[in-house]
Amino acid sequence: MLVIEGSYRVLGARPDGDSVRFAPADPAHWGLVPGPHRVRANRSGAAQLRLDGIDTLETHYVPAHGSELGQPAPFGEDAADELTAWLGFAAVLRDGHGTVTSSEPAAAPGFVLTRGADVNGRCVALAGRGPAPAPSGTWLHVEPALLGRTANLHQLRTGLAYPTYYRKLFADLREAMTRATLRARSEGLGVWPLDQTPYGAKVDGLASLSETAVLLPKLFRRLADYLTLGAGDPSLAGFRAYLDQRDDRVLVLSRGQFTGLSTVVETDAQTVRLTVPPEDLVFEER
Repeated sequence: MLVIEGSYRVLGARPDGDSVRFAPADPAHWGLVPGPHRVRANRSGAAQLRLDGIDTLETHYVPAHGSELGQPAPFGEDAADELTAWLGFAAVLRDGHGTVTSSEPAAAPGFVLTRGADVNGRCVALAGRGPAPAPSGTWLHVEPALLGRTANLHQLRTGLAYPTYYRKLFADLREAMTRATLRARSEGLGVWPLDQTPYGAKVDGLASLSETAVLLPKLFRRLADYLTLGAGDPSLAGFRAYLDQRDDRVLVLSRGQFTGLSTVVETDAQTVRLTVPPEDLVFEER
């Protein structure tokens, strides 16, 4: 993976539990990130990261043609606070919209390990703190021991993140993340005691989705988009057909089957659930 050293920045931003702004010491190193999508940096050279392999409850998701939504409190906010604290920020203050207005320090040193950017221009990365394990701008073989030095694994260990794997994530790193997930779940940490993903969450509209449904965030986002398109119609009768239209492709590890997300989602009246655990899925990156 490509090593980029720099610092994390939170002032004026809305970091959540799986996304934060990062500024390389040498902004030209963004140009070394491979893949079909380029990292989108601002004038200062900073860009948004998407932490690879994890997904935390949404705090400010905006569906297509809809208004901003969040998932049930306090887990999204807790995940955001945990990430900023782990990266080295203290006394973080936010305004009513979640934008950071002050922090100590203003920037925290760290490094990222990456193999690409997503379609939105976010660098998909493992996020570490402190000195980089190799010179910035060089490539490094990343093993599970180094994964243990990242916020990605930390968020899973606390139970504040769901595992959400994509095809480019190396298998040994994915397996280490699954072990951390299983341990957090068995210890009842974070979201796991209230997680409704495998049992069925009752969803009778956008209000219940954002106020009571503790679900895998990817499933939440798809439900939010679907219900927004329905213009107030709470019926889930067409949800699986909608998923087919979205064409999220997934590998179900336990079956060795490459299929569509709709095949592992079940709806019954106003409840929706995932029929396999999230760590059993590997999504195809768009």
